[in-house]
Amino acid sequence: MEYQDRVLKCIDCGAEFVFTAGEQLFYADKGFRNEPKRCKPCKSKRNQSVGGHSFQRTETTTVCSQCGKETTVPFKPTQGRPVYCRECFQQRRTAPSTA
Repeated sequence: MEYQDRVLKCIDCGAEFVFTAGEQLFYADKGFRNEPKRCKPCKSKRNQSVGGHSFQRTETTTVCSQCGKETTVPFKPTQGRPVYCRECFQQRRTAPSTA
């Protein structure tokens, strides 16, 4: 099937944008049934806000459960579960498991 560039209208800002033949081929290869509804700037803006809320990475300062060094982790630790600094975490990953 031969694809041709098509002009679509963004549902967010109302601007016209081109749905290229290459993009249409990509959509067909991936099995996508719906054509895009948003222009690239509106799509980027929408992707930056997940579910209407701005995504912010959580960083928590805590103490390593193994060596006692202060460290920063990219999540909020759960009480009762050990938290490791990068070095101790890597050591535990590469160490053979004893079960």
